[in-house]
Amino acid sequence: MTLSDLEKAAVGSYVPLAVTYRSDVLESVHHGAVVALNEDGSVAFSYGDPLVGIFPRSSTKPLQAHAMLSAGLDLPDELLALVCASHDGRAIHLDGVRRILSSVGLDESALANTPDLPLDEEQLQAALRDGACATSLQQNCSGKHAGMLATCITAGWAHDASYLSEPHPLQQSITHGIPKLTQDAVLGIGIDGCGAPAHVMSLIGLARSLRNMATGAAGDEGLRIHRAMTSFPEMVGGPNRDVTLLMKGVPGLMAKDGAEGVFVAALSDGRAVALKIADGANRPRPPLMQAALRTLGVDISAVRSDAFSSIILGHGKAVGEVRIVGELGRARGVS
Repeated sequence: MTLSDLEKAAVGSYVPLAVTYRSDVLESVHHGAVVALNEDGSVAFSYGDPLVGIFPRSSTKPLQAHAMLSAGLDLPDELLALVCASHDGRAIHLDGVRRILSSVGLDESALANTPDLPLDEEQLQAALRDGACATSLQQNCSGKHAGMLATCITAGWAHDASYLSEPHPLQQSITHGIPKLTQDAVLGIGIDGCGAPAHVMSLIGLARSLRNMATGAAGDEGLRIHRAMTSFPEMVGGPNRDVTLLMKGVPGLMAKDGAEGVFVAALSDGRAVALKIADGANRPRPPLMQAALRTLGVDISAVRSDAFSSIILGHGKAVGEVRIVGELGRARGVS
């Protein structure tokens, strides 16, 4: 089997960025792409192709929330942060989803996202011990879906399962709003794990989108999302998640993780970083974000150290680690 021209272009967009060592022996090489923006929006540095088209997956949630606010959604910051979340499934998250739904006269039965168990391992084990089954409420995207339903009620749009279809006014408003945030075209639309449309955009477009929200270039809606996420980082992920720890440790940094090795972060001064691991592995993502932020000059000294760790286990004990290579590796202190 040979690669198509499209596949060759995609493969060629990525470069080696990290390696995994087990017991001091090289085990894996991780390819990816990363782009960072200066305060003025120019490219500070990039490795791999910053124009590569990616599915940001859940990293798109702040962009979707921007469209919801533009369509009339109005929530307190704590719940708006949950709309942007890939949450752990803790009680604070599930109760927040119920609050969003009840604010427009709905309950969890209105959710049409894919049923699942909690994302967090501790919460998952607790749910299994209690005999819980998969539900849409527990699934990590339920905050986004509650926000979508609340937006539909507010705007007078259908709020049955059709809210997930591409032709629905809600999804049309999201699709039409994305280019204004990314300063780039929507390159394609697929279906996300939760059932909502998943948009394809350039890696640099993803970085620009959060930068535009953090700086105010995306209007009051963007500033509200920046304020919500940075004020309530525990609602966006969970107490031990890298996305939450980053926002807690760097004042004014808004950040969002996404499935398949995606991460994006932006500061109100205009600096931003977006990255994608080519094969979708999350293992190299935290140390790569650490190196990229350091290279960009972001002070991450107050971030809890385990936010960036990627320990390799052998029989339950640490036997190796992920190391960033090249210039970014030197910025992380790896020779």
